[in-house]
Amino acid sequence: MGYKLTYFQIHGRAEPIRLLLLDSGIDFEDYMVSYPDFASIKPTLPFRQCPAFYDGDLTIVQSNTILRYLARKHSLYGNNDLEALKIDMFNDGVEDLRVAYTNMIYRNYDGKDDFVNKSAPPQLELLESLMKANNGGADDGFAAGKQISFTDFNFYNLLDVFLILSPTLLDKVPALKAYHQRMSARPKIAARQATEAYKQLKVNGNGKQ
Repeated sequence: MGYKLTYFQIHGRAEPIRLLLLDSGIDFEDYMVSYPDFASIKPTLPFRQCPAFYDGDLTIVQSNTILRYLARKHSLYGNNDLEALKIDMFNDGVEDLRVAYTNMIYRNYDGKDDFVNKSAPPQLELLESLMKANNGGADDGFAAGKQISFTDFNFYNLLDVFLILSPTLLDKVPALKAYHQRMSARPKIAARQATEAYKQLKVNGNGKQ
């Protein structure tokens, strides 16, 4: 049995997982469940929520757990404990910013301008500084070093949805803007984002983006 990813018909928490699998050339079934049909799946899931990832008889939930599981299996978690630490630390910073974005989208969309102009910029600056430090002060490389890791797919996706929210949001963090462009140019990511199916997907479940 192969891999199967179950999530709703949106980007949401599953898109970084999809990007990791696609960019790595890993075959999987991308099962997009409707909200009504999710009712039959929900009782089978440990936390009653998606995304859910199936590796044969193994069921995995929690998006970052899924990313880490795949990273360990497919050499996307650094080459030693120090590199893994840098990857984890960066990813936790990305998670903090994603949670803030999600709270704004679902609970305080009227506060969008404050998020774009006040909340997000200093956090993006911190991530930019950390990315540079992880690359010896250089502006190139990946989020946590010279090799791509699972956190890159999480971070890239977050930057991508930020640019949907505000096309100029990365203008004051040029290293992140260039990083986003490099990730967008990766052939399998570019191919996915060129499809009509991808373009039709909403970012979030409530339609706000």
